[in-house]
Amino acid sequence: MKQSTLAAEQFGATAHAYLNSSVHAGGADLQHLTAVSRSLGHPTALDLGCGAGHAAFAMANGGAQVTAYDLSSEMLAVVDAEGQRRGIQGLQTQQGVAEHLPFADSIFDLVATRFSAHHWTDVSAALAEVRRVLRADGTLVVIDAIAPESPLLDTVVQTVEILRDASHVRDYRVSEWRAMLKAAHFAAPEVDTWVLPMEFATWVARMRTSEVRVHAIRDVWARAAQEARRHFRVQPDGSFHLDVAWMQTRPWAKN
Repeated sequence: MKQSTLAAEQFGATAHAYLNSSVHAGGADLQHLTAVSRSLGHPTALDLGCGAGHAAFAMANGGAQVTAYDLSSEMLAVVDAEGQRRGIQGLQTQQGVAEHLPFADSIFDLVATRFSAHHWTDVSAALAEVRRVLRADGTLVVIDAIAPESPLLDTVVQTVEILRDASHVRDYRVSEWRAMLKAAHFAAPEVDTWVLPMEFATWVARMRTSEVRVHAIRDVWARAAQEARRHFRVQPDGSFHLDVAWMQTRPWAKN
């Protein structure tokens, strides 16, 4: 099964769970995204890999005209319904993959992606597309789980992530994000990082992780090196802390 099909199936079946997830529906990063949108003065915005639409709603609250874009038709149906329920004006949805955007050049003032890029098949291709559809003075905001720079910690987090969700590709390190953004002709990003508590039972239930995989994750945590258990603050019930980053940047002129 292709990665895009796998991801669409995984998230199509769990769309409503993501709408109501406290991890996704709240956070200071959403308030910050609203503020960024407001500062740009009624921008045209793209929520890339919108999921249940929380970033789209945040940008719309800041006055943006938003296109919510995702590969899952079920997710987009949730966004449409919730947008109508909230009375959000100027919100539209469109289906597709991040690596091939069906939009004209230079039409968005703001592109945001939140907790989506770690599922993309080719982040570099997606960033090239973002660079194409973003205006020369536009703003890109990437919010995503990240891997620590330590190879040990990196390996552990990728292991538990893919056991929980077969459509997971990679939580990238900040250093990797910097390199990919530079290659796509974006300026060095402003970066803010924090940790997000993940309550184990709801974390695996949200993705409908199979029992055999749940047991495997618990075994990984139980046998992980002390350094990893300490960094991720692993609790007896399997709950842990995930590293997250906000990366904000602008295009720079191509030579």
